[in-house]
Amino acid sequence: MQLNTLLGLMLTFNLAFGQTQQITRLDGSKISVVEIDNTVNRLMDRANVQGLSLSILNKNQQAYLKTYGFKNIDKNEYLDASTVLYAASFSKAVFGYLTMKLAQEKVVDLDKPLYNYLSKPIAAYEYFSDLKSDDRWKLITARMCLSHTTGLPNVRWLHPTTGVLDTLGVMKIYFTPGQKYAYSGEGIKLLQLVIEEITKQSVEELAIEKIFKPIGMTRTGYIWYDRFDDNYATGHLADNTLNPKKKRTTPVAGGSLVTTITDYTRFIEYLMQQKGLDKRILKEMISPQIEILSKTQFPSITEETTTENKAINLSYGLGWGLLKCPYGRAFFKEGHDDAWRNYNINFIDKGISIIIITNSANGEFIFKELLETLIGDTFTPWKWEGYFPIDYQK
Repeated sequence: MQLNTLLGLMLTFNLAFGQTQQITRLDGSKISVVEIDNTVNRLMDRANVQGLSLSILNKNQQAYLKTYGFKNIDKNEYLDASTVLYAASFSKAVFGYLTMKLAQEKVVDLDKPLYNYLSKPIAAYEYFSDLKSDDRWKLITARMCLSHTTGLPNVRWLHPTTGVLDTLGVMKIYFTPGQKYAYSGEGIKLLQLVIEEITKQSVEELAIEKIFKPIGMTRTGYIWYDRFDDNYATGHLADNTLNPKKKRTTPVAGGSLVTTITDYTRFIEYLMQQKGLDKRILKEMISPQIEILSKTQFPSITEETTTENKAINLSYGLGWGLLKCPYGRAFFKEGHDDAWRNYNINFIDKGISIIIITNSANGEFIFKELLETLIGDTFTPWKWEGYFPIDYQK
């Protein structure tokens, strides 16, 4: 018997109490929990995905939650619903929601140039000092940061057009802010700087106050807490080599979030039930701010375009990617690091969501088939995302 098939039989106790035995897909058809298990185990075995945490929402509520495989393959330790996982760029979605809360409270104006909030010019901050000869930083707003239209690179230490390591790490504005979409972690870092200076609080403190405590996310943080040491996952590279994640003591809005599949499901339920934000603010968060024409999401600074995603109106909102399909609107966010691959998409007009968190560099190989089989999602722009199946011939 293959490894993950055996684990699937061993870990049936992981099913959440009261879980339904059938899940409704986008087209109204049903899939049984047995079919879900078989699909997940088969794909994990095929792609050597060491660990995976999964939840599905129906009618805006958790209908399925289960973990598969290892949190640490060397120690033969298994994932469970309380295992702390690296959220990667799910961090940006939570931070986007936090920023919208602050906009609702009129702490920040989405369209006010950010430098107006600061005690000194943006280029006077050491991290952004390379911008001193380009005053287009005066144009950048919170809206641009959340919609990835600042013109800043994704990660300054990676070459923006090739994605390879760049030891110079020059900060640069590559196009006039607001002109087009280009995913930018550095833009999120700039917005974090501004929000923390405005509020005199860290992103972690703000998130605890406005998100984690109200929703009941007790094992989530932008920093690491000692209490997480009792149950956490380690990343795995493609060959099963362990890739431990740094336990951060300083919050990074764009990428330091850790969470559990249980906690992140609570967050998505909260959003799908349209709690916490006024209807107008929520609508703005998931309304298109910029059309996406790039052929791929990464590398982020590219002139290569495509019309392939016009059919789904691929665009970016405020903290979230957006699309439209015959089943209505959807907002999504991915997470990606050396040994972590995560994806979440929410079909708000159908009340259906899926959250996938894998502590495996091989995770993205199985996303396309998981989405299609489990919820009938054939709309996620998998080529743009780079979610090519393991046997795909490019």
